[in-house]
Amino acid sequence: MPVNLLNNYQGLLNPINNFLLCKTPDLWIEQASDPCNLSLLLTDHLHCELKAAQSAGLLLRRYVVDEATAQQILQWLEPYETRVYRGHLLATENETNTQLSGKNKQAPKLELAQSEPWQDELLSKMVLLMKEELHHFDQVFTIMEANNIELQPTTAARYAAGMLRHIRGSEVGGLVDKLIIGGIIEARSCERFAALVPHLPESVARFYVSLLRSEARHFEDYLSLAELVAGEEDIAPRVQMFLGIEQNLIESPDKVLRFHSGPVA
Repeated sequence: MPVNLLNNYQGLLNPINNFLLCKTPDLWIEQASDPCNLSLLLTDHLHCELKAAQSAGLLLRRYVVDEATAQQILQWLEPYETRVYRGHLLATENETNTQLSGKNKQAPKLELAQSEPWQDELLSKMVLLMKEELHHFDQVFTIMEANNIELQPTTAARYAAGMLRHIRGSEVGGLVDKLIIGGIIEARSCERFAALVPHLPESVARFYVSLLRSEARHFEDYLSLAELVAGEEDIAPRVQMFLGIEQNLIESPDKVLRFHSGPVA
């Protein structure tokens, strides 16, 4: 059973549990694992996978690549964005999900003509992250189709915005803060996947177990990039500050249930 499979991942989960300042509240797990909320959980998870890829692409476009390469990134994301944001229109245009999925199997090869070492590392890690997040997007979409869950629009949680409003305005400081926040989000995602495994239908639970390794690596990649960009700056105070903000967002009551929300009051 999937819950037993978690025993093989304790070495991977321990650093994440030690990093985060709190566990996901039991009330959130109870609410998120309610069978009545499965469609909401998967729909928001689908949006989260796309947002993770979009955020990585935005970092590359903002700090690393030229305009031509930025356009390649946007074209790479476009079929996924179309599926989520224009799905109701596509139905009337007789364009199937299978056709859409087939358009985006080959990721573009992105290269830098001139760059700093941290830019090369950022490009390498963010391209890999985008590939994996978009693959996870396809997997969630397949599970939704198998469970006859119709894709619906959803509002964003306060979670990411609650941390992003505290980033610094300086070029380097702002990038370091964004990378720290990315690492925290990936760590929380990994922690929540593991927390939900014992409470979900087996097909979904096994899928969430399969995500743990990549999410844990994304967490490490973001923090290592933050250290590389920061240079001689000690990022620990900023990490602790954002972890404190994240703890409050996770533990305090929320108005809506989302994958990264607090428990609904």
